[in-house]
Amino acid sequence: MKLQSLVLAAATALTMTSAFAVPAGTWTVAAGAHYVDPKSDNGTLNNGLSVDVDGDVRPTISGEYFIADNVGVELLAAIPFHHDITLTDANGNEVDAKTQHLPPTLSVQYHFDGDNLPMNVKPFVGVGVNYTTFFKERIYLGNGNDLELDDSVGVAGHIGLDIPYAPTESFRIDARYMDIKTDASLNGSDLGEVDISPWVYGVAFVKQF
Repeated sequence: MKLQSLVLAAATALTMTSAFAVPAGTWTVAAGAHYVDPKSDNGTLNNGLSVDVDGDVRPTISGEYFIADNVGVELLAAIPFHHDITLTDANGNEVDAKTQHLPPTLSVQYHFDGDNLPMNVKPFVGVGVNYTTFFKERIYLGNGNDLELDDSVGVAGHIGLDIPYAPTESFRIDARYMDIKTDASLNGSDLGEVDISPWVYGVAFVKQF
């Protein structure tokens, strides 16, 4: 009976701990992977070419510091995402291009306690700013053609769930919306705006310190 009582007490303590607020001064680190899924219509350039940007998945890492109970400031980083781009004219002729980008995102987030939810999952919401820098652009339109995509700054939203499985460890699923619009140019001439504005879906392991 004593052993059973100890196990029950430990399980109860773990459940209660996972439901408490995350105190100010806490750090968390999340390591996982995210899939960038651009919006379906990525715009039409000045010369009538429609734009289609494909998706990509890459490893990501984020750090969050809690400035108040349950309120954190998070920075998301990743290794470069790769995107193939298809440009299509009115006759269905296609020109291929590609780019890489890095989308660091800074967010302020609120984490709910989760004490009334199954498994004490902890939902969170956040809003912030995304900065996306493009590089290694290339267009397959013969030699000597230089495609450039300007850096982008836009609003970012974040929702997710942390599923605790230990007092300081959780499994995370999340989704972000990023307002990413970039001005494109070819050989220095303006082509118009490419609207990527993706949803970004991810999973991660979260460690609290």
